[in-house]
Formats: sequence, structure tokens, C-alpha cells
Amino acid sequence: MAGPPAARFEIELKNFLHAGATPAMALALLIGLGGSSTALAQQVSASRLIVQNTIPAAQAATPVTATVPQAAQPLPRGNIYTLPLRPAPVKPAPAAGQSLAALVAAHGDGPALDAEGTCLATAVYFESMGESLEGQLAVAQVVINRAKSGQYPTSLCGVVKQKAQFSFVRAGQFPRVDAACEAWRKAQAIARIATASMAKVLPADVLWYHADYVAPSWGRRLDRVEKIGAHIFYRA
Repeated sequence: MAGPPAARFEIELKNFLHAGATPAMALALLIGLGGSSTALAQQVSASRLIVQNTIPAAQAATPVTATVPQAAQPLPRGNIYTLPLRPAPVKPAPAAGQSLAALVAAHGDGPALDAEGTCLATAVYFESMGESLEGQLAVAQVVINRAKSGQYPTSLCGVVKQKAQFSFVRAGQFPRVDAACEAWRKAQAIARIATASMAKVLPADVLWYHADYVAPSWGRRLDRVEKIGAHIFYRA
């Protein structure tokens, strides 16, 4: 099959390249139009020149410079955003030097006393009702001091119920307490304060006391420590 003249190849090739075809596509066109191998080589070579001369300068390929990533730099400490820390809840500190009256007011309605605490509160109630708060605390401390001394029963109830020690006890039994009165509320508060060592008015070696309107013989054999209200307190 005879091929078309060379001029036709050139015209077709130029039009094809101007339309945006690549040299490979132009080569396929020439083969389709029946060009000879020599003509094909000449036209492909010419087509490269045509493409280079006809591409606008703005569209010419520019060398691509590879961007080398830079190593991450640490941020200055001042630029780091940190969430504000939630302040820890502040627990109220124990009131230093809180008065005995304030302690009694705070602990008069506390949790129910156990058997030991009830025995102590009962002793305070019957032995020092009507005394100052300091006088009531002093009675409670004597009971506690005795239980710790090694000379008396080791429990508070044992100390209070010991025979011939506290005059309000009858055959090891307590009289009835008026649980609704203010004196009982205060006696319970004193018992809580004394057992928790929240306040003290006497040293730990004070184990005896008596009312100031009596003069027992054993008082002459002991060292007088202090008089609080109607009671005089002693140590050995």
C-alpha cells in the first residue's frame, strides 16, 4: 500500500503537535498514515524541535528543587501552653488554741457515745454538774488518768463503777440521766473532748479529787495540785 507524500506527513504532524500531542502520539499518527521508517525518524526528530520552539516560555518546565525537611526545633519553654492546674482543696487547719467553750459547742451533738464514753459522760454529769467546763473536764481527766495509771481498773467503766470510789454509783449501777437536758449534752461533749485529748486542764499523774466542803484523811497524804471550782485535785 503506497503511503502519502512527505509534505502531508509534515502538515499533519505539525497540526497534531500544536494541538498538544506528544512525540509518541505523533509517531503513532505517522504509522497510521503509512509513513516509511526513514520518514518517520525524520519527522519525529523534527517534531521535537517543533515542540521545543512552540512551547511558550511561561510553560517551559522549571527545575524542581527537592525540599529537605528541617529538623524539628524545640519550642521555647515560654511558648508551651499548659493547662492551669486545679488547686488542691485546702483542708481547714485545726483551730489552734480553740477555747474549751467552742469545743463543747462543736461536739455537743456528735455521734452516739460507746459504752466507755457513756460511762465517762455519766461520771461528768453526776460528779460535776453545775461546775465550769474546766471543772467538768478535770473530772473526766481524773477518770482517764486512773484507767491509764496501772493502779486502777483499765477501762473507763471499771474506774467509774469501782466500789466506794464515786458516791453517785449504787451497787455498780448508775442513776437515770435526763437525756434531754443541756447538762447531759455538755457532759457528752466533755467526754468526747477528753478521750480525744482535744484539751487538758490537769497533768496525767493527777488521780484524786474531792469536794472542797469535805476533808478526807487521805488528802493529807497526797500533794495538792489545783483547785478548780468546788473540787481540789491531788497527785501522789
